[in-house]
Amino acid sequence: MPIKAPYGTWKSPITSDLIAAGGALRLGFSRLYHGDIYWIEGRPAEAGRNVLMRLSASGELTELTPPDFNVRTRAHEYGGGAYALSADGVYFCNDADQRIYHCRDKAIPVPITADAKRCYADLIVDETRGQLIAICEDHSVAGREADNYLLAIDLASGRETVLARGYDFYAAPRLSRDGRQLAWLCWRHPNMPWDGCELWRADHAPDGTLLNPRCVAGGDQESIFQPEWSPAGELYFVSDRSGWWNLYRERAGDIAEVCAMAAEFGLPQWVFGLSTYSFTGADEIVCSYAVNGLWSLATIDLTCGLLQPINADYSDIGFISADSERVVFSAATPTQADAVIAMTLATRQTAVIRRASNLDITADYISNPELIEFPTENNQSAFGFFYRPANLDFLPADQEKPPLIVISHGGPTSATTNGLKLGIQYWTSRGFAVLDVNYGGSSGLGRDYRRRLYGNWGIVDVADCVNGANYLSQRGDVDANRLIIRGSSAGGYTTLCALTFYDCFKAGASYYGVSDLTALAQDTHKFESRYLDRLVGPYPEAENIYRERSPINYVDRLNAPVIFLQGLEDKVVPPNQAEMMVEALKKKGVPVAFIGFPGEQHGFRRAETLKRALDTELYFYAQVFAFDLPEPIEPIVIHARR
Repeated sequence: MPIKAPYGTWKSPITSDLIAAGGALRLGFSRLYHGDIYWIEGRPAEAGRNVLMRLSASGELTELTPPDFNVRTRAHEYGGGAYALSADGVYFCNDADQRIYHCRDKAIPVPITADAKRCYADLIVDETRGQLIAICEDHSVAGREADNYLLAIDLASGRETVLARGYDFYAAPRLSRDGRQLAWLCWRHPNMPWDGCELWRADHAPDGTLLNPRCVAGGDQESIFQPEWSPAGELYFVSDRSGWWNLYRERAGDIAEVCAMAAEFGLPQWVFGLSTYSFTGADEIVCSYAVNGLWSLATIDLTCGLLQPINADYSDIGFISADSERVVFSAATPTQADAVIAMTLATRQTAVIRRASNLDITADYISNPELIEFPTENNQSAFGFFYRPANLDFLPADQEKPPLIVISHGGPTSATTNGLKLGIQYWTSRGFAVLDVNYGGSSGLGRDYRRRLYGNWGIVDVADCVNGANYLSQRGDVDANRLIIRGSSAGGYTTLCALTFYDCFKAGASYYGVSDLTALAQDTHKFESRYLDRLVGPYPEAENIYRERSPINYVDRLNAPVIFLQGLEDKVVPPNQAEMMVEALKKKGVPVAFIGFPGEQHGFRRAETLKRALDTELYFYAQVFAFDLPEPIEPIVIHARR
């Protein structure tokens, strides 16, 4: 029999221990190769180690990389594309030394690259020439920006040969099936790949050199995503030239749209190795696509461009890899955690290969998200997923409305989805409502929506979060006096701006967030070093705008309690961004807490960190809003606590 209790005090089976120990695996980069299924598995319980897994066609599950190896590249800091498959085993990047290793079944991995200040990514195997083709991010020259280029690595000698250089960034090398053609992406500062990049192709000579290179598509105003060669040797790619990331192909020098839709078949390339489509044969692909931020699965007949949706429950789908019989992908549903899925194409039957969470949680503890569209500035709309409190053991006190946590996602050119996130259910099962916002600038809603943030970071995103909270409070769903905002990375910046420049929110949590745009422009890694040119303005020409939009310069306006959680080895948003803000708030007397995590970088990976972060954030809110905790939590120091 449910009992009445104030929101926030509900005891939940979705504990931080469960999330950290058994519910937070990171699954991705699934591949189907000669009937075997491969994927990367990030394990918080092993200090965030990434493991390369394989399920063979015969059903044998193998952990391919030994315990003292971590499959991760630091290229662009965010990594991705860290392994490649061949008939002679796997090749992977190891986190500790950033060397590429070769690993045969149950053998000790052997390095094939030198121990140098280089990172590699987007690995592919050129079987014919006995080489790897990869992106290299070269940090060997001290005091200078890293050099990025496309190169080949001889598998026998480790000798490296540069294939293409001169652009600031390279990505997505793709070799045609006969090995005679190579395609790749490249772009220059200040573009990010979702702003504008170029697709190149070249003849791939028997000795490995590239001949007759030419630009196929792209430019400063056109974003290209995931080039792939068809079985017939035609080059396919995703482009946003129509305003939507749609599929195109080059045939005899002409470019034609394959399937025109007001939908997104592409993603912002924060990491290497993303995939939203794969060939099942010469005339068909299987793909994922997003409408209003909701992802679906489909096939496309390449002879006529007909898209046929696949009736599946999944709404958060990625890392597509297929052959003529099966497709493998990563996916989640609103009630099921992320998983590696295999689908038989003929019957549409699915099998779960690996789940991110093995927790068996009764459905009545799970809050199902509602897609909402709400009015925002300039007579426009923004989107988000609204989660109501859900716990079968509790009912709210009479007439009480729940506190609301607004989540501003990272990126900011990224998106949130409605796939099950136990980190959200941690809050809803304790009696909080949650609004997960896809503010203007988010992907999955078309190029115009994505470009709303051009010149407007710290304005559009913040207004959308504020308007989303106000919309729900005016609708009567939440308590207008208990509005909270939280976010990580760029979402942490949005959080701090909302707390500084608006009076809407009564508390906030910044996870490795930005407080000083000027400091970020002067001290970050190469990949994002000119990102703010588009989001804010060129630096130092727009230095006054950087100052105006930096919360650190307006602490006098910030009166709401804030907790800061920060990885102490973060190179993307260095710890001093949080430390400066904390010291300023302490001097002002605003309640503030700071939790630093040794060994953590940009994005928390360790089980103990995930647990401590959730619990301390809950403890902080309990102190701010004066409600009782359902279970004891190790206290934290809150400076100037009221």
